[in-house]
Formats: sequence, structure tokens, C-alpha cells
Amino acid sequence: MSTITEAEARHADTQPQPADAPFSTLATRHHQMFPVLTDDEIDRLRRFGVVRSWAPGELLFRTGETGPGMFVMLSGAVKVRQRDGLGQEKVINEHHRGSFLAEVGQLSGGPALVDGVALEPVEALLIPPEHLRAAIVAEAELGERIVRALILRRVALIEKGAGGPILVGKHDDPALLALQGFLSRNAHPYKVLDERDGNMLCVVERYAASSEDLPLVICPDGSVLRHPSPPELATCLGLLPELDDNRVYDVAVVGAGPAGLATAVYAASEGLSVIVLDARAPGGQAGASSRIENYLGFPTGISGQALAGRAFVQAQKFGAHIAIPVKVKSLRCDEQPRRLETCSGDVRAHAVVIASGAVYRRPHIEGLDRFEGHGVYYWASPVEAKLCKHENVVLVGGGNSAGQAIVYLSTHVRHIDVLIRKTGFESTMSRYLIDRISSLSNVDVHPASEIGTLGEDDSGLASIRLKTPCADGIDHFDARHLFLFTGANPNTEWLRTCGVTLDPHGFVVTGDSDASCSLATSVEGVYAIGDARAGSTKRVAAAVGEGAAVVAQIHQLLAAMPAQVAAAHA
Repeated sequence: MSTITEAEARHADTQPQPADAPFSTLATRHHQMFPVLTDDEIDRLRRFGVVRSWAPGELLFRTGETGPGMFVMLSGAVKVRQRDGLGQEKVINEHHRGSFLAEVGQLSGGPALVDGVALEPVEALLIPPEHLRAAIVAEAELGERIVRALILRRVALIEKGAGGPILVGKHDDPALLALQGFLSRNAHPYKVLDERDGNMLCVVERYAASSEDLPLVICPDGSVLRHPSPPELATCLGLLPELDDNRVYDVAVVGAGPAGLATAVYAASEGLSVIVLDARAPGGQAGASSRIENYLGFPTGISGQALAGRAFVQAQKFGAHIAIPVKVKSLRCDEQPRRLETCSGDVRAHAVVIASGAVYRRPHIEGLDRFEGHGVYYWASPVEAKLCKHENVVLVGGGNSAGQAIVYLSTHVRHIDVLIRKTGFESTMSRYLIDRISSLSNVDVHPASEIGTLGEDDSGLASIRLKTPCADGIDHFDARHLFLFTGANPNTEWLRTCGVTLDPHGFVVTGDSDASCSLATSVEGVYAIGDARAGSTKRVAAAVGEGAAVVAQIHQLLAAMPAQVAAAHA
């Protein structure tokens, strides 16, 4: 699995453009996407792979099957084609001597998203994933060009929807939106056929599906899923990782948000064996931020998903094992090494880092659950923005996440009415966001306002009524879309059966009188960082800092148990 999304065009992890975008940012980057290696560069890579041959018509790799790594062409020609579950094929590119065949998923040996077919006798250097990562680190300058090309190729596949499943259903169906969100957050290509596409009915009739079966998912291998969950979809696509309960890692990180990914990058780059587990996608809550403008080093801003995408690739580059989607059910603190029980098997590690972040808080509004995913949303991604295009929306919240969502949605919707309990944003939102919002002509802010009830009609959510009228007398808003940014609760329920101390609100308590800066919990070998930690600063930069700092403390722990660690590495 891999993730790549938006960033400025000059950066390698360029965001795939929306379908209605006037041009692709990749149009001018073909030379970076498909560089040709010199004979000297090929020779430098030979020690990392093995030379193999293929006959004309033979497949080097097949869509949906585990990719064997990167192929460096020595002679012959290979055609790369995309193929979907409906049997449609399209040629993407043709490779000759000096070209290399792979995309970013091959850093971890993920399933191939396209076919590679030999057009004539082919000889190529095959570099398996673990050796590819070693080559990228050892050959820094060449590795940079290779990684950039791998990333750009994934972006191009996402833009084309190549190599991914076909989702079939009604455009505003919450189940379809959940699948779209899962694939988008995990940077996996896909296509959608909805009721606005004339081909949808033909596909539904072809598979004899009833309305209860929607959404349908047609996987690249032609298999069909009816109303699947995201984990079921992940299984069909070969994304669920294999967990080896006999292996003992140095570090197991629960949560792939900024804090968890920072731990993975720093620990793996320092030679520790690392596994990161997350139930949804890289990025955590930060991954839903449309644009972060106050993160150090990004003066023009960067989306939370793009930041997570870069960290994801960086962690893979250093050899971290990232397992998504895998839900952790419990931590066994009575065993050493510590054992994490997951939906996909057990994971054992000498040190465990709790970076599970927070879950969106649902306000107590009668009937709210009926509209979740179908009128009520807890984040603002391109999927939701497309649903709300040119319509009126209501947004609740006064924090930075709410501010980023307001700015982002304002470019898509007709009008936004913002409800906040306080009299203004000053105590809860960064100044740059307050100034940005004040300049938006299609945004009205209503202080001291709270939702009372939700109105509905045959189409779903129809209005949002207030507990008391606003100062201008408005007591309701006619809108079919409500965005809630009302805070979050710590995602620590999975720790209830362990001896880790939690505060009354469920946050993990760390530190002691002798080491106030310690990120250690009440259980030896278990640490907590990021939003799940009591007293943490709820900022991306702070989470990344804690993710880096905890590695130094883990080194101290591992140094005290050299025999056990040596056995794990044997």
C-alpha cells in the first residue's frame, strides 16, 4: 500500500487533479516520470538485483498480483497496459533499454496496478522491494530520481483511475462515499459509475444486482463485491498485509498519523525494525486538513494528506512495515515482548508506541446518525466538496480544522453559514485563518449559536434549526449539508484491558516526577505520543516532534535488554 496526494506542482508528490481540471500538473513532467538510466547508472544498480529473461507475450507482472519489485530494462521492449474488471484495456507506455518499470507501491511489494507484457525477447534487472529500498538509500542521487518517478507514476494512475476497482452506486450513497474516502485516503486509483452515467444501469443489470446490493465493486480481477465494507474491499485488492506473529519487532506503532509516521521514519532510519498499524489510512485527523499553512518549511502550505503521503513513502524507504487497514483490538501488557491483538493476527514488539490519536466527537443532536455520510460530515475532502458543489452548507466549529475546512469549501459551495458557541474565533483559531475567513464573501459567521434540531424531507437532511435565534433573527438554515468540527475524543478504548493509566477523559498519562519530559506510560516499554497523550499540544508540528523524541527513549529501553533484542534480530 502507498499514499500520494496533493502538493505543489514543483514537488514530486503532485496531487492528482480533479476530473474537471483544465490540465494535469503531470503534463510537463514526463521526463521525470519516465527517466532513462545511463549505462553507468544501470551498472551501479546491478548489485541490488538479478538479471532475468522473458519471452514475447510473457507477463513481467499482472494487475492485482503481488508486484515482484522494480525492473530495469537491459534489452527488448515491454508494454504497460491498464486493465479493469470489465475487461477494458488501454496502453499506458512502452519501455526500452534504460527504462525502469515500477511505481511507488513496489517499495513495499504491493499488488501491481497494471500489466507489463514483453513485446519481444526481454532481459531486465529485477530488484526486489527490500533491495530496491537499499538501493535508494545507498545511491542517494539516483535514488531521489527513482523515488520521484515512482511517486509521479502513482499520481498518474490515480488521475486515470487505472488499475483500481470500479465503484457502482448512487453518487450520494453513504456506503459509496465511504469506499471513495477509503481509496482516496490510501491513494489507490478507482473509477465511479453512478446514476449520472449511462453505463451504470447496464453494469447493474449485467451483475443482476438489486438496489440492496449497491454499491457494487468490480475488482481488477473481475470479481464483484456487493455492498462491501472498506476492509472487504481492501481484501479484494490485496491491500491487507500479512502479519507474522512469530516475528518480534523493536517497535510497534499504533496509529499512522503525523506522530506515528514520525516515529516510523526516525526509528527505521536508525536501524530499528518497525511496524505501524492503522485501521483506516495514513494521516489521522491531520490527513483531513485541506491545507496547513503554518507548518514549518511549507510557506505556500501543504494538505494534511500530502504531508502524510510524503511521510508514508519516507517510512517505507527506510524499511518500516506499514500495515493498513489493520484495527488493533487490545494490548497485552502482561507479556514481554508486548503483544497487540488485531483483526488480522497478533503483533509482538519490545516497545509499543500509542499514537492512535482521536476520534471525531458527535454532538448530542436527535436523529444525527440518520444523516451521517448522507448530509452530515466530519471532514471536508474533495469527495464531500463535489457533493456540495454550488449548494448552501452549514459548518459548526471554531478551531483550526474548522477554519481550514471553511476556506477549502468556500471555493466549491454557494454559501457557508458558520455556527460557533463563542463570540468569535480569537481564542481557538490561528490568526491567518481568521483573516482569510473574514475576506470570504460567501461566508457568514454566527456567534453564540447552537444547533437545536435537524429537519428532513423525502430527500434527506433539509434544514438546520437553532436552539435560539441569532442576533439578526435567523432561527434556521435551509441546507442539505452539515459539517461538524466539534472536537474529538481520545482513541484509547483498546487500552481498557491493559494496565496503561488513563486520565478521567481517556487520554494516556505519561511522564513521572523524575522525568517530566518522558513519553513513557505506566507500563514499561509502552509510550504515548500525539493527540492520545494527556497534556499534548494539538498541533501537527508538536505531534511530529514527539514522534521523533520517543525514538531516543526507546533506544534507552532497548539498550537495557540487549539479549532479547539480539535474539529478535537473529
